[in-house]
Amino acid sequence: MARNIGSRYTAHQILGRGSAGTVWLGEGPEGPVAIKLLREDLASDQELVGRFVQERTALLGLDHPHVVAVRDLVVDGNDLALVMTLVRGTDLRTRLDRERRLAPEAAVAIIADVADGLAAAHKAQIVHRDVKPENILLDMEGPLGPGGAHPALLTDFGVAKLIDTPRRTKATKIIGTPDYLAPEIVEGLPPRAAVDIYALATVLYELLAGFTPFGGGHPGAVLRRHVTETVVPLPGIPEELWQLLVQCLAKAPASRLRASELAVRLRDLLPLLAGIPPLEVDEPGPEESEQAPGYDEQQYTPAADEPRRRGAVPLVPGSAPDSNRDTHTSMRVPAPDELAGGPLGTARAPRAPGKPRPGSARNKAASVRKRRITLGAAAVLLCAAVAVGGWLATGGGDGDGAPQDSENSAPATP
Repeated sequence: MARNIGSRYTAHQILGRGSAGTVWLGEGPEGPVAIKLLREDLASDQELVGRFVQERTALLGLDHPHVVAVRDLVVDGNDLALVMTLVRGTDLRTRLDRERRLAPEAAVAIIADVADGLAAAHKAQIVHRDVKPENILLDMEGPLGPGGAHPALLTDFGVAKLIDTPRRTKATKIIGTPDYLAPEIVEGLPPRAAVDIYALATVLYELLAGFTPFGGGHPGAVLRRHVTETVVPLPGIPEELWQLLVQCLAKAPASRLRASELAVRLRDLLPLLAGIPPLEVDEPGPEESEQAPGYDEQQYTPAADEPRRRGAVPLVPGSAPDSNRDTHTSMRVPAPDELAGGPLGTARAPRAPGKPRPGSARNKAASVRKRRITLGAAAVLLCAAVAVGGWLATGGGDGDGAPQDSENSAPATP
């Protein structure tokens, strides 16, 4: 059923639901639009509404071919909405779900587009804070690029910042999608532009490998991996691309490239990647359910008044909300002692079929079993050796059962 959004827009059809609200296909004075209507509890928060209005100029001024433009912000009674350009296509998560992984050329072309969009945002002092496949849209009506990639646009600018207000989240809480959170956010530092570069590099890794480098299992374990783990090389990609990934996944924010530099470097690599097929990488096994020591599961669940599992918010007709990722999850900042200690191993190392990945709980359990078997066999051999030695020492028989003779064994002759 249609509903009015302010005095200029009409929402006709729900396109998707997400952690922050509902996206509608709408109509405005200039034609079709996407309207993101934020949740009622957000709209009733006067502090958030004030921040919303303060961000109006910055969000409306962010105009770039690879950013979904915000056309208007509506504050009307209980309605708090962002009116955006309607992109006719799908989101990157939907494509990943369908294809599992992309050819390197197409993956790099998509990420280069997004890096261009981020460069414009960072120049305007806007940090996205929630870069992930769900927030990258593919324009199916746009011209095809390298590797047959459709133009990519980054959406949902400002939403994470608007929700993450001091009143709504304590200083000991962080909001974000665990798989893509930069280490400095996990450690409680304020998000700067470098967090977007880390998240975008994580997305590129996911496009190539089919899984994120530090994801899988309990959110607490994921957070710890971001701080303590190193990522292993992906087989089959040029060394230049791998080194670029490593630099942008650096634990130290200052070591990462700027968005503009990343876009240029990625496009320089495109000729080198032409014709390379999608990688053949063995996905991590079911052992990713491991939980980092010291983490309380209840500390890493969404707020009580929000759904436990929340999906993406697609802004395009025909795309379905994602259901296999936690997004905008409220988590406490881990204490230093929880992040300290030796690494757990390589968080998401590619592995041989049927083999546990290095450092995993399953791998450790297998090692323990192997040690127990080895020790058990050694104990059996030791016992056998002791028994044989004792038998020989007490005068055991020879091969035909005759007594062991010696010069003192015969009775003395009278």
